[in-house]
Amino acid sequence: MPIKWSATKVSEAMDEVEAQVLLADQFITDAKDKAEAAKKIPNLPQYVEQHLNRLIGQLDRMDYIKGAIESVRKDIPDGAIEAEQERTRHGSTQSLM
Repeated sequence: MPIKWSATKVSEAMDEVEAQVLLADQFITDAKDKAEAAKKIPNLPQYVEQHLNRLIGQLDRMDYIKGAIESVRKDIPDGAIEAEQERTRHGSTQSLM
């Protein structure tokens, strides 16, 4: 049974999302490194360290974002993109019934 949504468009959208995430990846890594360095400031109050730990935890979510992109890709049925491209090459007409 063919899917009613465009597997190709979903795949292309994930390519675009991934490209943006990859652009941000180095900045996020740098921010995490700076937050880790801030934790080493002498005599840092515990409440500030807790905030820094939470910040670092949020910055670590980049891996979850990458995983979410991969999950979307895995949910595209096998062969759906190829079948859609084949239909596009040969043209398709929708039944009115």
